[in-house]
Amino acid sequence: MSKESGSFGNVFKGLSELVDRLSDLSDKASELSNNGEFSDEKRGIRGVYGFSVKMGLGESGGMTVEPFGNVRRDQTTNETTVSEVREPLVDVFEEDDHMSVIAEMPGVGPGDIKLDVDGDILSISAAMPDRKYRKEVLLPRSVSTDQREISCNNGIVAIKLR
Repeated sequence: MSKESGSFGNVFKGLSELVDRLSDLSDKASELSNNGEFSDEKRGIRGVYGFSVKMGLGESGGMTVEPFGNVRRDQTTNETTVSEVREPLVDVFEEDDHMSVIAEMPGVGPGDIKLDVDGDILSISAAMPDRKYRKEVLLPRSVSTDQREISCNNGIVAIKLR
């Protein structure tokens, strides 16, 4: 088997696993709508779930599936749960003179965002009365939040770290 056909086999295996996981999620959330949201008025919960598939990243050039939202699988019970805190979709880009972190966080203003850095791990959080966000992001290298710029436009938060 050539290296290329082995790579395609890994992609198809990954997609098969993804379909299985999504099937499990849809069983738990029978009211899942087209935009990735569902609600259970009786229990007072509102769930948001989605995922981003990134191809060709890293040294291996493999596939990475990154979930976002507030629907998670409990590691101890293996049950699907809905959290009060949403995990935003985040992308990181290395520029010539800074690192850009782009996050989808509707309803957030620059003053609502809290950043913490521990080595090469960036923690982004925001809390408003009707929703909360939190995400830990592994950065390509260590940075400081001393020189930072935060802007928000139509639910997209752009963070520049110098």
